[in-house]
Amino acid sequence: MDILKRNNVQVSGRGERPMLFAHGFGCDQHMWRFIAPAFEDAYKIVLFDYVGAGLSDESAYDKARYATLNGYAADVLEICEALSLEKVIFVGHSVSSMVGVVAAAQKPDLFTHLIMVGPSPCYINDGDYVGGFSREDINGLLQSLESNYLGWSRAMAPVIMGNPDRPELTEELTNSFCRTNPDIAQQFAQVTFLSDNRADLPGVKAKTLVLQCSQDVIAPPVVGQYVHDAVPGSSMVTLDVSGHCPHLSAPKDTIAAILEFLREEQT
Repeated sequence: MDILKRNNVQVSGRGERPMLFAHGFGCDQHMWRFIAPAFEDAYKIVLFDYVGAGLSDESAYDKARYATLNGYAADVLEICEALSLEKVIFVGHSVSSMVGVVAAAQKPDLFTHLIMVGPSPCYINDGDYVGGFSREDINGLLQSLESNYLGWSRAMAPVIMGNPDRPELTEELTNSFCRTNPDIAQQFAQVTFLSDNRADLPGVKAKTLVLQCSQDVIAPPVVGQYVHDAVPGSSMVTLDVSGHCPHLSAPKDTIAAILEFLREEQT
């Protein structure tokens, strides 16, 4: 199988050091269009779509492979191998933050940096751990998604985007959800919202940045703080923005935070 075609891999940039951008649930690589160009002068930019998203080869979707985040991490590792990438800077949004953690655990020498945008290792409250949702909340969310995916998309997009004064962003996210195959979206949602990667965080070896939004319903600040505390030596920046998608709603702030992190880590 042609890995690059399967995941619609696009490579650009004038640098040698690779930055690989991984999109979140219900999205595709187009969501990075405000961020990636800022790094093209200094880095090799690698964009891709998970199987079932964007312009990927949907026929390659396998329910067994993608029943856990391991399948998505395997995609990332196979892309890196196909492009002979080394010393990768991984930028992951939302669930892709944990995909990066899983991939780096399998090949720790491959990744030098993990940049997590709105990460959550576990969405469900558990004892003293606050994930932001009860198990009943998540069950209801998944049931709603299964029974009426288009309705769920229209209801959830504004909650996730969190910028009611910018309806064009909500519309973009809604449309992105609606373009996704409902069956694939349902399984990816289950994998996303039922995963628990808390135990993986202390083993992260890569230099890590947690990018947190000050108002985020999906991954609230307490979750970002948990990730920061759990990943050894990590840095954390809280952006004074609302919503779960700062790469769309606040790209300048997002770029500035990433640039500062990379500048500090490489000096």
